[in-house]
Amino acid sequence: MYADIIIDITHEKLDKVFQYSIPSRLEGMLEVGTEVVVPFGRSNKETHGYVIAFSEKTDYDPAKIKEITGKAEESMAIEGKLVALAAWMKEHYGGTMIQALKTVLPVKKKEKIRQKRTVHLLLDEEAGKRQLDIYLHKNQKARARLLAGLLDQPVQEYELLTKKLNVTGTVIRTLEEQKILTVEYEDMLRNPVDYQKKTGKQIVYTEEQERAIRTFVQDYQAGKRKTYLLYGITGSGKTEVYMEMIEQVVKMGKQAIVLIPEIALTYQTVMRFYGRFGDRVSILNSRLSPGERFDQLERIRRGEVDVMIGPRSALFTPFSDLGLIVIDEEQESAYKSEQVPRYHARETAVARATMEGASVVLGSATPSVDAYFKAKQGEYTLLELTRRAKGQNLANVYTVDMREELKKGNRSIISDRLKELIEDRLQKHQQIMLFLNRRGYAGFVSCRSCGYVVKCPHCDVSLSAHRGGKLVCHYCGYETKQMNRCPECGSGYIGGFKAGTQQIEELIKRMFPQAGVLRMDLDTTKSKDGHEKILAAFANHEADILIGTQMIVKGHDFPEVTLVGVLAADLSLYSNDYQSAERTFQLLTQAAGRAGRGSAGGEVVIQTYSPEHYSIQRAAAQDYDGFYEEEINYRSLMGYPPVHQLLAVWMSGNEEEHLKKAAGYLKEFTERLNRQKKLAIIGPTAPFIEKVNDRYRQLIYIKSEEYKFLIEAKDLMEQYIEMNSGFRSLRIQFDFNPMSTM
Repeated sequence: MYADIIIDITHEKLDKVFQYSIPSRLEGMLEVGTEVVVPFGRSNKETHGYVIAFSEKTDYDPAKIKEITGKAEESMAIEGKLVALAAWMKEHYGGTMIQALKTVLPVKKKEKIRQKRTVHLLLDEEAGKRQLDIYLHKNQKARARLLAGLLDQPVQEYELLTKKLNVTGTVIRTLEEQKILTVEYEDMLRNPVDYQKKTGKQIVYTEEQERAIRTFVQDYQAGKRKTYLLYGITGSGKTEVYMEMIEQVVKMGKQAIVLIPEIALTYQTVMRFYGRFGDRVSILNSRLSPGERFDQLERIRRGEVDVMIGPRSALFTPFSDLGLIVIDEEQESAYKSEQVPRYHARETAVARATMEGASVVLGSATPSVDAYFKAKQGEYTLLELTRRAKGQNLANVYTVDMREELKKGNRSIISDRLKELIEDRLQKHQQIMLFLNRRGYAGFVSCRSCGYVVKCPHCDVSLSAHRGGKLVCHYCGYETKQMNRCPECGSGYIGGFKAGTQQIEELIKRMFPQAGVLRMDLDTTKSKDGHEKILAAFANHEADILIGTQMIVKGHDFPEVTLVGVLAADLSLYSNDYQSAERTFQLLTQAAGRAGRGSAGGEVVIQTYSPEHYSIQRAAAQDYDGFYEEEINYRSLMGYPPVHQLLAVWMSGNEEEHLKKAAGYLKEFTERLNRQKKLAIIGPTAPFIEKVNDRYRQLIYIKSEEYKFLIEAKDLMEQYIEMNSGFRSLRIQFDFNPMSTM
């Protein structure tokens, strides 16, 4: 029996796997992730490595294969647990073990820990004065200045001391050698958040909050580790429930991870957690400097952190005794990685929790159809919060038919109703949020006169506009010509949507010159603290109107916001994928939830060309259950997740013809696998963007009722690709239940 072993997983050169034989005394004692001791290199130096796979055969001369020396004393260290998780990710999402390891265990570049140095005088006053006389007698002026300064103040900071007294490090070392003083060192691990602990207020939970907390705590204390779906309307106090659950887990000596979908949400979320847990909270995200990131990992290693907050990558925080993973706004597509392995944080969190004996809490006001489906099936435990924590009513929602606005002669993106309400709020010195629904803007073609959208006749998704005057379906490859007139009403107002947040900002400033306006999008948040500065300015009422994309509608709590305007709700509704209705419903409901969180109440205006669509109607009524029933029926009818499972095989290459031929061969191979008709194979077809960085792209979809059949197909395709040299110039990636076809 042989084991594949990764050596030195923290080093940059990760891409080498070594094979070792397993001695009889260790048979049955090793598993994926086990840390072992092996002889390495010509000198056979004892080195630690991690088991990543087993095999009956070896690719090398068995006589030359070295033997594993033994298990490491602490063979289930945190790195070992994360290696096991990487192996699970490779199996479930494809790619190589190396790619999975680099995701789970990012390369650690050693950073120098900043230290605070303090100089302490060791002599008493009498002995110090005698020594000072000696220095003065010998004309050792620098030593005399240093000693005189310390006699005046026996403990001083090293840097201040050297500047104030103009003495060098050499002088300090000399006196240290003479036992006159000592230099003490204290590690200064940076905290990336300006922390100010607030005096803890007594939290009064609602009956629903108490019920959710009680259910979780009773299960946890009984040793039951489950996955919970906390479905709570906007403003129902989900964060307070998370914090109480975390506090109970931390009291038991365990740690917690809190995932948030975007860095933009970090500021408010972290402030609330700091108020509760103090500096035992930390953050990890891409905006941290390498030094700050290193400091947080060092704090974790020293046991100084109980709660880690961050986006998707924070899931791999190296906690030694993980007790709970919370995923806030679990419906967000940001939890799905677009890099190999294309893992979903929700599924991966459940896998890690299962391996390490932890629980998972998924929270949302608009749960993903996938999570709610699993809750309905009994796979997740459902916890519900149906009322706002402070007793406020939900905002009043109005739907404006933009087709009627066009008929009235209003060609602006701001409807008359929304304009009137903005003027009213400005007079009352209340705040407004304007949300531009940019998701899906790149693809679909619609008529502004009647709302008609050009759809695929076979897949019930919108066709996407491509160069060359083509409209293409990204699921089956169906094509038709671009059109200049609407086939439904004959109007010439047919085409894509071209407004962006910057244009909206300019328009609003012209319409309401008296208003203070802030814009929050990718351009305005590029700087390290871009999100925090904009949100803090709006929270302090330094502006009346905040304009932004989806990053402004999730998780933020501004009590003075009494009006939310949703511009172009249809943009996500007709994006080119099967989840478009779900995303539209979620975004509109989340946007509506930003209004009326204070005492003044709130109103929401949804502007749309498709007011009759069920996702918009249900969002306006804030009726999740009604939306879910209609959506799951659609998914079942069309064979889409979560009722069926979907695998996208992405292929790219420099030569278009070679790529298309290879895609055809791979499809034929997959069809030969499909003797029992467990798979439905669609394509190959071109994605929305056919060429990226001079590489052409092709896409094959495979559907199945069961996930395991897709994994089996993926495994066999990987073997087929490995065996055939024609695939070597191509890049091939597997994406389970993809979030987009871009």
